[in-house]
Amino acid sequence: MVGVIVVSPGHLMSSPAVAKLTNADASARMLKSTVATLGCAFVMVMAAAVAVVLAIAGDANRLEAERQRDRIEAAIESQVRLRELRFQSLAAAGELQNSLAGPDPLLTLQTALAQLGGRFLEFDGAYIVSSSGVVFAGIEGNSPAGQAGYDALKHFSPTLPGARNAGGAPMVRLPDLRGGPGTAAWSLTHDGFETVSVMTIDIAPRRGSLLSQLLGPIKVVGYRRVTDSILSELAQRYRIADIRIVRTAPSDPLSSRAIPSADGTVRAWLSWAPDRPGDAMLRQFAWALAGVGLLFAAIFAFVVHRLRGAADQIAVREGQIQRLAGQDELSLLPNRRTFDLRLDQELAHLGRTGAGLAVLLIDLDRFKAVNDTYGHTAGDELIRQVAQRLSRLVRSGDTVARIGGDEFGIIQTYGNFPAGCAALGERILASLTEPFVIMGVATTIGCSIGIALAPDDATDRETLLRLADTALYQSKHGGRNRYSFFEAQMNRTLALKRMVEEDLRRAIENDELLLHYQPQVSVDGATIVGVEALVRWNHPEHGMVPPAEFIGIAEERGLIVPLSEWVLRQACKEAKRWEGIRLAVNVSPIQFRHKDFVANVIRIIDETGFDPTRLELELTEGVVVDDADAAEAAMMDLRAHGVGLALDDFGTGYSSLIYLRRFAFDKIKIDRSFLEYMETTGESAILVHSIAHLGRALGLRVCAEGVETAEQHRFMQAIGCHELQGFLFSKGVPADEIDRLLTQDKPFAGILAAA
Repeated sequence: MVGVIVVSPGHLMSSPAVAKLTNADASARMLKSTVATLGCAFVMVMAAAVAVVLAIAGDANRLEAERQRDRIEAAIESQVRLRELRFQSLAAAGELQNSLAGPDPLLTLQTALAQLGGRFLEFDGAYIVSSSGVVFAGIEGNSPAGQAGYDALKHFSPTLPGARNAGGAPMVRLPDLRGGPGTAAWSLTHDGFETVSVMTIDIAPRRGSLLSQLLGPIKVVGYRRVTDSILSELAQRYRIADIRIVRTAPSDPLSSRAIPSADGTVRAWLSWAPDRPGDAMLRQFAWALAGVGLLFAAIFAFVVHRLRGAADQIAVREGQIQRLAGQDELSLLPNRRTFDLRLDQELAHLGRTGAGLAVLLIDLDRFKAVNDTYGHTAGDELIRQVAQRLSRLVRSGDTVARIGGDEFGIIQTYGNFPAGCAALGERILASLTEPFVIMGVATTIGCSIGIALAPDDATDRETLLRLADTALYQSKHGGRNRYSFFEAQMNRTLALKRMVEEDLRRAIENDELLLHYQPQVSVDGATIVGVEALVRWNHPEHGMVPPAEFIGIAEERGLIVPLSEWVLRQACKEAKRWEGIRLAVNVSPIQFRHKDFVANVIRIIDETGFDPTRLELELTEGVVVDDADAAEAAMMDLRAHGVGLALDDFGTGYSSLIYLRRFAFDKIKIDRSFLEYMETTGESAILVHSIAHLGRALGLRVCAEGVETAEQHRFMQAIGCHELQGFLFSKGVPADEIDRLLTQDKPFAGILAAA
């Protein structure tokens, strides 16, 4: 079984400390996020800058490689053209022709070629061949060369005339080059030859010469091997780095050129190191990028250091937030959130162990009076002292929490239920009724306690708290400064109240209520001098509901003001036809304290056209106790408009003599309780006699309520009362019955005679 003591639930109070820490954490997290965002943005910008630089550098390298290749192509063509021009100049000088015209043309040719090879070092060898490919003479350096050498050279260029073997048959027959002199080609080596530059020139011997008669036109074929020295000379002249001939295809086509062989295959490539201005640009930018990177690294290290400190602070603050989020800042007790979590945990544990617990809800009495009288600082100090006292009353393992403004809750998990709960409730009442010293002033308050048990009453948190709150409500309306256990009857009472509230609201809106009127007669019982309006409710399902059952609910649920206004308006409408008869209407303390009470009364009088001098509002002594100054002002305002005032239930409340002297009442009504057990010689008779004489001495009309017997009538008549009201004459009756009574000369003569 579980018991719960509940202080009336209220809203959770916000914690400025939690809000402050939360804002600080949010700022730190925002800083961290901002730094991370800026860091990412910086990295992206740097990456984009590097990508742009690399792209520019790559484009610069590519463009420069293309220009360099064009220069090398031009250089090679220039070298070929140079040799061609020199070879042509040799032929144009006529030296070869003159040599060929000698008595021994072959010997002379060989000598001329030898001179040619030594004189023009641009050539490593030369051959004189017929148009059919027969070698007449040849020279390799300074040594004679014949058909075999030319046949080897033939592998370099398909444009050379076909060579013949010793038998005179063509060795290779290829198309003869009929273009102009100076045709050049690049070829690969074969049979020990290196890469060479080959050139042919057509020479026509002089007419009439033996050579021309025997052979006709001839060709001079010159060649030069492409050696390292030639490549070095080419590189130096045209500023080309690392130019060489390679046997493996280079990976970069812009820094190489294929050297085709006679059969069309490529077995060698001319390769060189390309100029890379982009790399130089990267080297220049590298310093700037390195500097920016170092700066960023320094900034990043600094930011990381600061963020690490911020992270540590966030961790500490998160711990504080977790603590403050579950703690009431003022009382330092657990708050409503922690109370609910703890109760859920205990209820879950309850299902496994089968033990019991109690929930106590505690509401402080007179806390608002302390707050209003001494200020909020005093109220805060009172809350702290109450929290300290409650904490000392519970055992280890129990939970005390502040769950609202002046509301506390206790979860009692150990003890003998319900006896243990009752004992704790007694200790709480005894402790909280002891005076509190607030700002040097001894202040006494009390408390109301509601208790619900688990599992007897409920096993879930929401239901358990609701039932404890119901028990708390019973304690508050049962006299306060007490504790109450939840009982099933309380639920039925609440259900009835909810039903009454809903139906009563609808009845007011739809004019489903009705009024009865109880006559107020002269002391002799012969004349009706006034009527008191009494509201009645004929419920469509439950029949006639007594006013005692719904007036209190109307006051609790905030319906008393519209209900009272309906009664006043309806009574004024119906009583207009009773000329000369005063209309008495009861006023609720809640209605009287409403800021617009006087204005609403005057407005209703104006709307209904009722004579205000015939209206008499009946007030109880409790109406003027709470705020005497405001009550006096309202009453003077009403009297200024001609409305009469009667003090109802006189003698049952506070020190009435003070209020009779201060407030402008027109009439006092002796409460029916004095007449109920009155004997003509008893104490009640003495009190009634004194009240009547006091009223007459003060110039007030005196009306006795609850007159039910002839003896009471005669006694009231003897002591000098002015008016009488009670069942002896009439109970509350509909307006039509009042119409009938007013038509009679002495409506109650028969009743009095019979009595």
